[in-house]
Amino acid sequence: MALLQISEPGQTDAPHQHRFAAGIDLGTTNSLVATVRSGQVDVLEDSQGHTLLPSTVRYTASRIIVGEDAKAAEIQDPLNTISSVKRLMGRSKAELSQADGHFSYQFNETDSAVPKIKTAKGDVTAIEVSAEILKNLAQRAEQTLGDKLSGVVITVPAYFDENQRQATKDAATLAGLNVYRLLNEPTAAAVAYGLDSEAEGIHAIYDLGGGTFDISILRLNKGIFEVLATGGNSALGGDDFDHVIANWIQTQAQITELTPPLEKQILSQARLAKEALTNIENTEIQLNLAEQQKHISLNIGTLNTLLTPLVKKTLIACRKTLRDAGISTDEIIDLVMVGGSTRVPLVRQMVGTFFNLEPLVSIDPDKVVAIGAAQQADILAGNQNDRDLLLLDVIPLSLGIETMGGLTEKIIHRNTTIPVARAQEFTTFKDGQTAMKVHIVQGERELVKDCRSLAHFELRGIPPMVAGAARIQVTYAVDADGLLHVEAEELTQHIKSSIDVKPSYGLTDDEVANMLAKSIEYAEADIQQRQLRELQVDAMRVIEALHSALHEDGEKLLDASERRRIDQALNELTTIAEKDNSQAIEKQIKHLEKTCEFYVERRMNNSVQHAMAGHKLDEFEE
Repeated sequence: MALLQISEPGQTDAPHQHRFAAGIDLGTTNSLVATVRSGQVDVLEDSQGHTLLPSTVRYTASRIIVGEDAKAAEIQDPLNTISSVKRLMGRSKAELSQADGHFSYQFNETDSAVPKIKTAKGDVTAIEVSAEILKNLAQRAEQTLGDKLSGVVITVPAYFDENQRQATKDAATLAGLNVYRLLNEPTAAAVAYGLDSEAEGIHAIYDLGGGTFDISILRLNKGIFEVLATGGNSALGGDDFDHVIANWIQTQAQITELTPPLEKQILSQARLAKEALTNIENTEIQLNLAEQQKHISLNIGTLNTLLTPLVKKTLIACRKTLRDAGISTDEIIDLVMVGGSTRVPLVRQMVGTFFNLEPLVSIDPDKVVAIGAAQQADILAGNQNDRDLLLLDVIPLSLGIETMGGLTEKIIHRNTTIPVARAQEFTTFKDGQTAMKVHIVQGERELVKDCRSLAHFELRGIPPMVAGAARIQVTYAVDADGLLHVEAEELTQHIKSSIDVKPSYGLTDDEVANMLAKSIEYAEADIQQRQLRELQVDAMRVIEALHSALHEDGEKLLDASERRRIDQALNELTTIAEKDNSQAIEKQIKHLEKTCEFYVERRMNNSVQHAMAGHKLDEFEE
């Protein structure tokens, strides 16, 4: 099947001119780089023949060490050896303290909300650590290919939000890389398996890596790969398996006090035991304690008992994602397993049973994402004019704008395919208003206070008009990498203001799931709150308009008793509008409108008389 062409910035028009490009799987535990050579995808090795680069960086006073050598120093120098940094990308210290307690290194207690890790070489951020990993992979690729990379495709979890993606791009920029695009890891896996060239249908990609879990439901339809829905958890993966096993080892060994080196030793033994039990039924764990050696036996049954609750968490996410996609397991024709943690027999067994399918595991689960990324990078570099691929991903949470009364008006709804641009018109609330504040929010709830604030900006220079006359068009555009651009334009004078939304921190997938759950749990209450706020806004609009009218011609058109009657009704509405009583507000608005009917009629007659002054009736005839 011929697949649709996608044109990207920097794509060459010369098919004979081969450009070196690479796909990078920037993983929590391990990272890889792959490229297409002579039509075949190669996962590139280092000088020792290793394809996997441990995503571990060690900082000493004099140098920075990446990969195997850094990992080997974890037990001796845990405070200066950074691993699982992907979990820090785009997140604040507050979010980390709530969601993750697995970090053995120390954070600097500064006023900065950005997590800064203490090292012997000074404080570093997650972006800087990730940049060192990307530099190492880029050097491996360039040494192998013998030339500079023209660009790369970097994979990210499907559930990474705007600023987690931006943090990944920032790390690539710091590493000196040109990013063609960010590609969702599950989509990359589907490309690697060649599902894009198979019969049309729906595919499930179950991606359980070292630190993140993703489940994506993809549909191939008329040559287009579309992500129907995504779910997952950016703080759940093989690392959590290791910590559960490590806690069990600590209990079995009756260890009550942990030093950082001992903690790393236990964690290392837990990881080795987990890997060993992939192929055997029983394994021995050896701990070198200060006073003695301890030997502990772990069998597959005990391991399955320890890991079952974590695997069940992934299946709950699968069930929610299927519901979001509006499909059942019976409609899925392929189940792809991605990520090193899917080697655990229990994972394959429970996931296969859930989907009632035999998982696809023929490609090394550690390499499959990098392979798909390399294929996409080769296309975007312009090296495969006979095979162009259109990949359509989705946004995980709705994007909206704050309107009067603290209400959220959704402009792009969750699970909308990206790239996408949506525009909506708004207007002014007060007479003579010359500026408008745009508040961008993310979430599913009806009130702004229950959603996440992303950014603010202002549109100034709006021509002064009566309330409601101005036309302000607000456009939300999400690009192929999931990054948001917002623009506001006044349509008569074409005055514009815009912002690229790059918030400081991201949402963990637990928080995303929590937001979605609450949007369902509080749906009825939210609707009632929205109706109340809308009525309060209507009341404020009526009050504002009546005050303006009375100031303009109240003394001329009303006598003292009429003015008192209107003022009384106006004051009553002003008081009631502040109360949470929809029926009372609606009743009082109608009462005020009824009280003012004669005044409105006089104003209209007065306006007509003013317009007719000095003219004859036949001037208005056709």
